Amino acid sequence: MTIFLSEAEVKSVLTMPLALDAVESALREHARGDALDTPRVRTRLPLATLHMLQGALPSAGVAGYKVYTSSREGVRFLVHLYDAANGQPLAVMEADYLGMMRTGATGGVAARWLAREDATVAGLFGAGWQARSQLEALCAVRPIKRCKVYARRAEKLSHFCTEMALKLGIEVVPAANPRETVEGSDVVVTMTTSATPVFDGAWLQPGTHITAAGSNSLIRREIDETAVKRAGLVCVDSRAVALKEAGDLLPALEKGRLHEGALVELGEVIAGQRSGRSAREEITLFESQGMAIQDIAVAVRILVLAQGRGLGSQLPY
Repeated sequence: MTIFLSEAEVKSVLTMPLALDAVESALREHARGDALDTPRVRTRLPLATLHMLQGALPSAGVAGYKVYTSSREGVRFLVHLYDAANGQPLAVMEADYLGMMRTGATGGVAARWLAREDATVAGLFGAGWQARSQLEALCAVRPIKRCKVYARRAEKLSHFCTEMALKLGIEVVPAANPRETVEGSDVVVTMTTSATPVFDGAWLQPGTHITAAGSNSLIRREIDETAVKRAGLVCVDSRAVALKEAGDLLPALEKGRLHEGALVELGEVIAGQRSGRSAREEITLFESQGMAIQDIAVAVRILVLAQGRGLGSQLPY
């Protein structure tokens, strides 16, 4: 039986701990060669773009893909799951909330493995939908007590700070400018659509961890060359994806100041194949572009929980 899960049904079972566990497991399996992931492909039209990521998790017995369209009307996400043994369709689920939680969880897993264990102050660029899960995931893995948030729209920023302070039980305050957001922060997270760097890498204090999650195309940049140069560890979720989409890293790669072999996959750190943070004073950078297996791993867990609760409607195939 193939079931369809609506956005509301997905939201009713998906939690941040579930997403963190799913993403970490998928990245570990990928590093060990036990998962297959195909980087995102895009079909561009004059008024809309079709995006697709696909992969497989043999340990879970599934293959699948996430597909979404973007246009001036908005973005629409779906995840499709198939039985890896016989190809039978298992589920189709709306995936806006799923994708948001998965993206945040990936940043959270990176902070778990790369940020200092005593990190208590965060600086966050962005106050939109995706920024919420970034902060929630970070607070789930590190003892964050205070977060400074910078965004251009004052009303949206104020609402975000009030909402997230209540949700997480920490101090969430507006930052007056980008420098204030960065200085004194143990972890800096960028979740924007900016085409140019959002802060000066010279402002970073020793020991900072950076999660850059907004640049998933070559025309976007959130991190400048100074930040990349100062990072003792540059970590990515997938080298194949980063080399294709990491706008933050492209300038350094093109100039020969950063080389493909220096990019460490987060899964390799999790699996013990490569080193993570090497010193308390080291600056670490994680570039998050997204992988199909991250979405698939979350979707599989959602499907199991949904079936156990009798959620979803049967599709006629």
